[in-house]
Amino acid sequence: MRHDIVRIHHVGHVVDDMAAALALYRRLGFVVPPPSYPAMARQEGAEPEPFGAANTHADFLGNFLELATRVREGDHIPADAKLVPLQAPADVLPKLVERIATTSASLAVCLERFEGLHILMFSSPDIDAVATRLTASGIGHGGVNTVRRPVETETGTVVETVRYLEIDTRPGSVAEGRVGVAAELDSHIQGARQSDHPNGAVDLVEAVLCVADSELAAAQARYQDYLDRPIRTDGPAQVFDLDNARLTLVPESGLATLLPGEQPAALPALVAYTVAVRDIAATQNLLRDNGIPLRRTASGDPFVPSANALGTAIIFREALPPEHATVRGTWPK
Repeated sequence: MRHDIVRIHHVGHVVDDMAAALALYRRLGFVVPPPSYPAMARQEGAEPEPFGAANTHADFLGNFLELATRVREGDHIPADAKLVPLQAPADVLPKLVERIATTSASLAVCLERFEGLHILMFSSPDIDAVATRLTASGIGHGGVNTVRRPVETETGTVVETVRYLEIDTRPGSVAEGRVGVAAELDSHIQGARQSDHPNGAVDLVEAVLCVADSELAAAQARYQDYLDRPIRTDGPAQVFDLDNARLTLVPESGLATLLPGEQPAALPALVAYTVAVRDIAATQNLLRDNGIPLRRTASGDPFVPSANALGTAIIFREALPPEHATVRGTWPK
């Protein structure tokens, strides 16, 4: 059966201090470029100043990890940050500023809940088909949005087209955060961004959502509608298998079994994500050499506790060769 949602497009780690987040992710062995900050002059003739929301990515070939923060006056801006002055026609600029301000306000709301994962976007080869299916199923969404932005590559500037939809955009409707679907990344553009991460990370392969025990059935039903995929039981968790990736739903009572020592900061909450790495032993050595504490999941994968990773547990799992690729990390039998 051909599915219209195939993998995880990205997760968003919302942080309070971008400089601290950059330092952490680089110690974790990710290549994280300098963050981009939109900038505007507060008065005519003044230098542009950062405002709104800032972000950066740790990129893989088919997906990425996003670091995002809201910008407050007086915030410490990383020394290597890229200020991006807003340039748009006079009739468009107010809408652009409003959109950035809305994003910043949304990030502030996330941080009021907790610092950690608040964004989960799935990837689709046919986002228009996803929109049609969701509408037919009675699932609210904001429609397919299209954004075009210039991207610098080794061969010059190209225009990247980003198409996405957000599921049920009413406040509080998706309490775990911003959930949606994006068109698959352009492999040529993303290939230019892809980095050789020192920790060996090559793919984003799992997101873990923790819900109250009494809400597990409702969460299962929601995501079954979103993903149009069957669900299976795996120990204390319920799992949606995607193409070499997975979404794991775990009740609060099972979280400490799945991820020993972890407790959700709120419910529901995206509590962890998993990256596949080329050589798990080398990854563990790098993390230990950098002073990063590790625990083990129920299935034996090393993970960085959320207390040491700005509110999200980060799981590392050895990638299988392509000819043997499948979803790993299941509950031990």
